[in-house]
Amino acid sequence: MPDNLGRRVARLRTAAGLTQADLAARLAISRVAVSHLEAGLTVPGERTVTLLAGLFKLEPHDLVAGTNYPSAKAERLPVVVTRYTEVDLQLRLLDHDIDRLGASFDPVHAGEWHQRLVKLRRVTYDRREQEALDEALRILSGRPTLG
Repeated sequence: MPDNLGRRVARLRTAAGLTQADLAARLAISRVAVSHLEAGLTVPGERTVTLLAGLFKLEPHDLVAGTNYPSAKAERLPVVVTRYTEVDLQLRLLDHDIDRLGASFDPVHAGEWHQRLVKLRRVTYDRREQEALDEALRILSGRPTLG
């Protein structure tokens, strides 16, 4: 018997530490719509499945595989989706720079990264991404910086 897509979404949401309200905000739908989706009262459209897949860092077909999601809708899903945000990218690049430069990661580098992350922090609205940026900024503040 196929898994219920709504229950799978609820498990993934819980594992990601998101509330229904958090998920609704990320999908630009109401919390009630998320509740109905998770309860299996509604079948999400291709747009919502695509956004969910990206949020949970899955491909759309992997998200719906083995579930009760209609095969006609599944056929219209994109093969791949963007799974990482600008915050994810910048934090990975920062880690790469720190690892690559080691002791050469000097005040100039730290200052440039600090400015970049502060700018990104101003336009980031996701609570978890804000916390990740705040943590990176705390780490950088432990390093000598310029200005």
